[in-house]
Amino acid sequence: MKNLGFTLATVFAVGFGGMAAAQEFRLTFAHVLTESTPNARAAETFKAEVEKNSGGRIAIDIRPAAMLGGDVEIIEQTQMGLIHIAIPPTGNLANFNEKMYLFDLPFLMADEAAMMRLLDGEVGAEMLATLESNNLMGLSLWGAGFRQMTNNIRPITGPADLAGTKMRTLQAPAILATYRAFGANPTAMAYAEVYNGLQQGVVEGQENPFANIYSMKFYEVQKYLTVTNHSYHTYAAVMHKPTWDSLPDDLKKVVQEALVVGRDAGRTYTAEDEAKIIAEIQDEIEIIELSPEGREAFIKASEPIYEEFRSKITPELMDRAIAAAKG
Repeated sequence: MKNLGFTLATVFAVGFGGMAAAQEFRLTFAHVLTESTPNARAAETFKAEVEKNSGGRIAIDIRPAAMLGGDVEIIEQTQMGLIHIAIPPTGNLANFNEKMYLFDLPFLMADEAAMMRLLDGEVGAEMLATLESNNLMGLSLWGAGFRQMTNNIRPITGPADLAGTKMRTLQAPAILATYRAFGANPTAMAYAEVYNGLQQGVVEGQENPFANIYSMKFYEVQKYLTVTNHSYHTYAAVMHKPTWDSLPDDLKKVVQEALVVGRDAGRTYTAEDEAKIIAEIQDEIEIIELSPEGREAFIKASEPIYEEFRSKITPELMDRAIAAAKG
């Protein structure tokens, strides 16, 4: 077997006539999510779709729960072809591609309808296309729902309540800048380390969608949760570009369509799970609904972030994204 420099194996089953009768592509799909989360289940949905619709010509090997490293390490390994498929948060991808800052702008997407207009429309497709410069093929935009804020200091009812709070965030410049604008003291920390960081007081708060708060049991080591819906937790479904290029056109179609099926499944699972999660954790952590006045205060405090990242995203792209989100 020829060594192609990555772990895509092309296997020929030789028939009686000595001709190649079948071909198999074994693709590694890595992510950091625990297997009960909506998008980990959606990854399994994707796997089933690909293996069924390719007639077994593609096998998907899923490595969940940060088995192959954190999000940044997974992105780097996907660029090198050591991993073939990944769903990293766009916040982490922004360390490699500045246009990805767009999806972390606070309060950009007001609701699910705005999210779908932006992610599934022309702007989302254009954003995915920019990843080719990073040796990645962007194929669809997934997500884990809107992010919420938790902490151990006080109920968060507006940005003033975050003053001085040590908040864990993704290793994402726009998110770090947002919390600094809110008066917090943000710290980037790998997802798998957050529970211990909260438990030991290294950080006092964090932000994540409900599915992640629940699956990682952050509610056990946090006192307050505010339903801020301040940012949609967007993932980019990406492939190692040379691996994508090596697939025949019919199998490219199978993979791309299966990623859309997985995306939609993840959104459905997320919506179904959130009501159950709130009911289950409400006796473990105080849940606060952000008031309209509190939301407006956060939006006002977010304005400098749009200016800070406007040139990196590009003014034209930012303006089209805002228009798409508003409908």
